[in-house]
Amino acid sequence: MLFVSQVKNFISLAGPHAGIASIPFCESTVICIFLDSLIKSEVYSNFVQEHLAPSGYLKIPTDITDYLKGCRFLPKLNNEIKGARNSTYKERFASLQNLVLIMFEDDTVLVPKETSWFGYYPDGAFDPILPAQETELYKEDWIGLKTLDEAGKVKFVNVSGSHLKISESDMKKYIVPYLGDQPSTESSSYEWLWRLWYLTKDVIGLKEDQPLMHTTY
Repeated sequence: MLFVSQVKNFISLAGPHAGIASIPFCESTVICIFLDSLIKSEVYSNFVQEHLAPSGYLKIPTDITDYLKGCRFLPKLNNEIKGARNSTYKERFASLQNLVLIMFEDDTVLVPKETSWFGYYPDGAFDPILPAQETELYKEDWIGLKTLDEAGKVKFVNVSGSHLKISESDMKKYIVPYLGDQPSTESSSYEWLWRLWYLTKDVIGLKEDQPLMHTTY
């Protein structure tokens, strides 16, 4: 018999939940534009899907047919494929007590950054960026996001900083309260972790609001 433990609180930091429309870590240089176009032209091929992990959540708004047919990860996870939607995905996702979606205000890795909140472009165009509530995934409740949101269980959090650069104060405010069973208070079982962190911070000389997580380019 397989025992499945229930997840109560899900905390996501800069997650590409609705997909990304560009190559991560690449800026608007000529070589990046070339590589971006090259990968996009073959991104849904078997070879790229098997060897390039980000291709599993690269969703080109103007190539939805090939995305649904060739992308091996995100269309299935988000129940986007008609006739193949997994009711178990929706049931388990909708059973969460809290869904914390953290978006970084200056995020240039995720395109668009609103994907952290399940926001994305409409099918067929790169404009405008739709809020989660205006996407088909939400309106048709493919994974239970609408169910969670209407129950007041989704926390849309916007923090300052670039991709994954979260400060200690924001971490304590938006993450720690959901690490225990009770979302409104910090669990005493995690107090030892913060004691250890304060000790480490003193040793390495880290300031209060210095980012705890860094992305290396």
